[in-house]
Amino acid sequence: MTIADIRSATEAKMKQTLTALQGHLAKIRTGRANPALLDSIHVDYYGSPVPLSQVANVSLLDARTISVQPWEKGMGAKIEKAIRESDLGLNPASMGELIRVPMPPMSEERRKEMTKLARNEGESAKVATRNLRRDANEAVKKLVKDKAASEDDQKRAEAEIQRMTDRYIAEIDKLVTAKEADILAV
Repeated sequence: MTIADIRSATEAKMKQTLTALQGHLAKIRTGRANPALLDSIHVDYYGSPVPLSQVANVSLLDARTISVQPWEKGMGAKIEKAIRESDLGLNPASMGELIRVPMPPMSEERRKEMTKLARNEGESAKVATRNLRRDANEAVKKLVKDKAASEDDQKRAEAEIQRMTDRYIAEIDKLVTAKEADILAV
């Protein structure tokens, strides 16, 4: 393994951390409706739990309402039950075959909770990024110890890995700040 391999592997893992953070932040509820909010819900489909997106079309009706259109006639009640039993605090209403999921306004206490949750997700992503930096630096030190790279190469690689880490941590901060603004804006 070369320093370039270590650098590219580390960058790929940091991108994965950023993508995972974006997924976690999408699931944090704001006052606005977001179809990604229902991604974690599983529906009983002929005896096995299936993600909601595989048994229904999930879309936005307006800024505060998500619509769920089941693909099969008998699934409406099961989908409603799954949404109601989720820990999202949502109360779906059936209108024929269409299920409307209105987003209730959030209390100030709930907003603070959601903001704290967003910060915690961001902090976890930062810790993961820093751990990746540490692992990459250790791998570079091992190359130097095994005489596969010089100490100058080590210094350059560590500086580059640090710049990459700083860039990803800044991106994490930007995502968390945007999510906090989104939570508090509604």
